[in-house]
Amino acid sequence: MSIGQFARRTHLERTRTESFVFVLGSTGIALGTLVAVAWAAGFGHVAHRLHVVQPIYFLVAFGAEAVAYVGYVLSYREVSRVEAGPEMPVRDALAAVAAGFGAFVAQGGFAVDLHAFRDTGISDREARVRVLGLGALEYALLAPATCITAIALLAMGAAKPGHALTLPWAIAVPIGIAGALWAVGHRTRFHGKSGWREHLAQGLDSIYVLRCLFTRRAHLAAPIGTAVYWFGDIVCLWACLQAFTHGTPDIGVLLIGYATGYALTRRTLPFGGAGAVEALLPFALSWTGISLAAAVLAVFAYRVFNLWLPLVPAALGLRSLRATDAGG
Repeated sequence: MSIGQFARRTHLERTRTESFVFVLGSTGIALGTLVAVAWAAGFGHVAHRLHVVQPIYFLVAFGAEAVAYVGYVLSYREVSRVEAGPEMPVRDALAAVAAGFGAFVAQGGFAVDLHAFRDTGISDREARVRVLGLGALEYALLAPATCITAIALLAMGAAKPGHALTLPWAIAVPIGIAGALWAVGHRTRFHGKSGWREHLAQGLDSIYVLRCLFTRRAHLAAPIGTAVYWFGDIVCLWACLQAFTHGTPDIGVLLIGYATGYALTRRTLPFGGAGAVEALLPFALSWTGISLAAAVLAVFAYRVFNLWLPLVPAALGLRSLRATDAGG
């Protein structure tokens, strides 16, 4: 098999050996990136932080990440059944969520989501709209929360983080929300079209799905689940920082750094964000005033809990999806 043919095979077509190769590759990328960031921070400074680690906080990180996954599964099932959609079994949602956060999928976790939603019996277009809606749901909570925090920090005249981090959140998010709300009212104009107009229609329909999730009481479990997911993931990072810094910044400053480091969420990125998160998040945290040496170690520990330890459930989830696909 040529390299091109290997790369084009989907996450369900790959053998165990091929998936193992992907995991090794992702591990190499992530570790190589962390070593490069550690070099920038200074290996001596990083080694010093290792000598004063408080591992008790890793128990908090583990529990927080488990809570985050529960929240995401809750949101996942609501996105499936919005607008009279099918009820996704808990087992299927667990499998899809676990597999989508794993390091097996070159196209990113949303490729898993597309497959999972298709398997519920809806059309390809509806599955794509739900996948886009799921991604929009993530940002619909994180971005406004970060925006409000940025405005509060600006109003208080906080020295850290600087205006280069706070102003974009304070300005761009309200403009983006206003534009999205205006555009969704014109979504039907693009229905039945082709090419870029159809892609735009799907994007606008996903915003409509998002509006349904927030405005209809029957679907409030979706934003609640997403809030739980973000809360758990941020607490996981906080605990890892606490293990190496013995005093992290206040939650508002941490939120700015976290959201900036996740300009693209790890589910949208190839291989669970391996490499990208390790490169962006330590520097984003350092821009908020956290030592880069502490940040690189904290991000390493954080990624152990939100990417590498979940590899086993991710592998089981992928196997479950393959079994469902074969049975269908």
